[in-house]
Amino acid sequence: MSGHSKWATTKHKKAVVDARRGKLFAKLIKNIEVAARSGGGDPAGNPTLADAIAKAKSNSVPNDNIDRAVRRGAGLDAGGADWESIMYEGYGPGGVAVLVECLTDNRNRAASEVRTAFTRNGGSLADPGSVSYLFARKGVVLVPKAGSLTEDEVLGAVLDAGAEEVNDLGDTFEVISEATDAHAVRVALEAAEIAVESADMSFLPSVSVPLDDETGRKVLRLVDALEDSDDVQNVWANFDISDEVFESV
Repeated sequence: MSGHSKWATTKHKKAVVDARRGKLFAKLIKNIEVAARSGGGDPAGNPTLADAIAKAKSNSVPNDNIDRAVRRGAGLDAGGADWESIMYEGYGPGGVAVLVECLTDNRNRAASEVRTAFTRNGGSLADPGSVSYLFARKGVVLVPKAGSLTEDEVLGAVLDAGAEEVNDLGDTFEVISEATDAHAVRVALEAAEIAVESADMSFLPSVSVPLDDETGRKVLRLVDALEDSDDVQNVWANFDISDEVFESV
């Protein structure tokens, strides 16, 4: 039965990956729609849209899906939803601070799903401003390590574009900037013929909470439950756990 069990497990894992991939595609498409609606459908004049399209393409979203999302967002095609951006704040196990960014067309549904994810996973919603002060909004650009690319080369390419620091994360270099400079950093890297894995706005914690393995697993389950909601675009939290725990979960 070992062969059968292995196949059943593989199929289950593939179903999970496909489901998550479908959710990821939907979230990336939603970002494109919102960017096109707020800044117009021309990526050349809309850096937010340009970055949203680049991220979608890097995650293999089909070009037809991207084009349709741009047209819906720009009002050229019917069918675009009236997305509303909402930020929820809360606490996870171990007192971890959590920020949850939603893009939704139904505020009540989003609030209910976020609250349910917190309460079922040892956390709780908090009042606005309770934990957001622990985070700073930054631009985060990831550069895959390729060939002999060095940290100094990455830093040299982005210094004049507003980059604040470059960190070596092992498989990638992380470039931190002000949120408004993320697009300029990406453009500078591409001009230097350095590949970009992603360029995002992120909320980086000013202080991290170290967690033991058991609490770390609980926090990761909370993050997983939040990200499973179609209304949730991003989750940020200020916890620090071992690589072993992260990989095991």
